[in-house]
Amino acid sequence: MAYTGDLFVPVDRAAATPLSVQIAASVRAAVLGGALGPGDTLPPTRTLAADLGVSRGVVVTAYEQLVGEGFATGRRGGGTVVAVRPDVIAARPAAAPPSAPSPSAGSDVVDLTPGRPATRLLDDAEWRSAWRRAVADDLPAGPPDPLGLPALRQAVAVYLRRVRGVEAGADDVLVTAGASDALALAATALGAPGRPPRVVVEDPSYPAARRVLATAGAVVVPLPVDADGPRVADLRALSPAPDAVLLTPSHQYPLGGRMPVQERVDLLRWAAEEGVVVLEDDYDSEFRHRRRPLPAMASLPSPADVVLVGSWSKTLSPWLRCGWMVLRGAFGERLRAIRTLLDSPVSGVQQAALAHYLADGGLARHTARAQRHYNHRRSMVAAALGERPDVTLGALDGGLHVVVHLRPGTDAAALVRAAAGRGVVVADLADYSAGPPASPGLVLGYGAPTDLELRRGLAVLSELLDAA
Repeated sequence: MAYTGDLFVPVDRAAATPLSVQIAASVRAAVLGGALGPGDTLPPTRTLAADLGVSRGVVVTAYEQLVGEGFATGRRGGGTVVAVRPDVIAARPAAAPPSAPSPSAGSDVVDLTPGRPATRLLDDAEWRSAWRRAVADDLPAGPPDPLGLPALRQAVAVYLRRVRGVEAGADDVLVTAGASDALALAATALGAPGRPPRVVVEDPSYPAARRVLATAGAVVVPLPVDADGPRVADLRALSPAPDAVLLTPSHQYPLGGRMPVQERVDLLRWAAEEGVVVLEDDYDSEFRHRRRPLPAMASLPSPADVVLVGSWSKTLSPWLRCGWMVLRGAFGERLRAIRTLLDSPVSGVQQAALAHYLADGGLARHTARAQRHYNHRRSMVAAALGERPDVTLGALDGGLHVVVHLRPGTDAAALVRAAAGRGVVVADLADYSAGPPASPGLVLGYGAPTDLELRRGLAVLSELLDAA
């Protein structure tokens, strides 16, 4: 593994292009031109910053861009290393003559299914330090608190007060093994002898949520919604009223809209009148690209039972299987009692690591880095598909995915199959609906793939849309 300490990186301070962009472009050109190869180690950020007379932050930003594009990767204790992918090699002039096949015809699969974050961004010193500290702590002789490690519950409460406007204390927080565990717990608490609970869910919505609720014994009642979520008039028309309603008001999944404030207030009034529990899934509220997020429904004054549900699956990684619920009212007390009986499903060491990461500000800084990363990916999708007359893009205000609405009559399932045949995996919007979808569409996730993979996938989709 060579150290490229003599790497020539020209910068022009008089140019309008930011210095970090210039540095990234120089390294990228060296990779594409063959001057740098797989496994070559880039100069340490402090060294290169000193050589160029720039701040270390400028070089860090450039390296983060290269990692996000797939040109480099961070190795623990080994610096930033060139990671040349087969599609990059194919893009080199010497290796891809004009008659060579397009990289999109390669055998590598590009997975553009939604809900997958860029976990490579999590390889930072604060994340590793949080886990080292958790492991170094003395292990208690007894099991973790069934409701969650007090330090983590306190860190979550502070975090929610700051970023979501939710006035909650540590005693209001319950640690879960992710959103699925939270929904299963809620369905259990809603049940009554001889009568399964009825839970209204948005249609379209996250299929796994419907499956979890049904498996836990609930009767799932799909309610057709538009991009902004359900209408209170439609909920009032239900007879009898359901036991609970599951909403994604901050970022309707998958359509991407957000519930207007007046609808939120009216829904809470209806829920209080009818004794309906509101399960508020705070899905993707961390990542907003064009508009600031509205406050969580759980932050609005109301006598209704509102349970705020969240996880770190999209912010950090779904491998953590860890999340939280914010409880209030009589239903919150029932959830606490059931969790106490069932015991904690989350490792105490993991909870300790997450508590350190939140309390020390690591999560906030990681989220800021990820926000810049996803903003860039979103702009790539908009540039590739946004001007097409045959599609309309939705869900671009936030999150990690985009909905490609197709013209009426378009066979979305055929497009999904054709893309898979070209090595690009996307989702059919119909898969998120309990019944026939209102219109055909595709759902593309842009969080996990590298820039190069995303560019290839978008090129394949553009070609298939042209053919259709």
